[in-house]
Amino acid sequence: MKVLVDSSVWVAYFRGTGNLSTVDLLIEENLVVTNDLILAELTPPLFVRGERKLITLLKNIECSPLVIDWEEIINLQVICIRNGINKVGLPDLIIAQNAMQNDLALFSLDKHFALLSKRVPLNIQ
Repeated sequence: MKVLVDSSVWVAYFRGTGNLSTVDLLIEENLVVTNDLILAELTPPLFVRGERKLITLLKNIECSPLVIDWEEIINLQVICIRNGINKVGLPDLIIAQNAMQNDLALFSLDKHFALLSKRVPLNIQ
């Protein structure tokens, strides 16, 4: 199964922290997927730091189509509120929806995704 790698994982990876071997394995096995939202979160700070090669590498990763279903986003927000899963922003709900929509596992360091996965069919890596 392909894996949508969240920006939280990439930030830790670039800093040399987190689960480096898992990201390396996903890259080696060509299982990494990104989307335009994740790229939009990652690219500006890299651009400011002059990390052009890294930006090019990220943009060459398979990109999952980002089709936002606003009714589903509202539904995910309702599920979060009803289950006490607080402070999940719209970008993260869009990322969760994108993973589910495209049958991708999600690899993130954000704990609210794991909580959400207990209520919706979100596959956490």
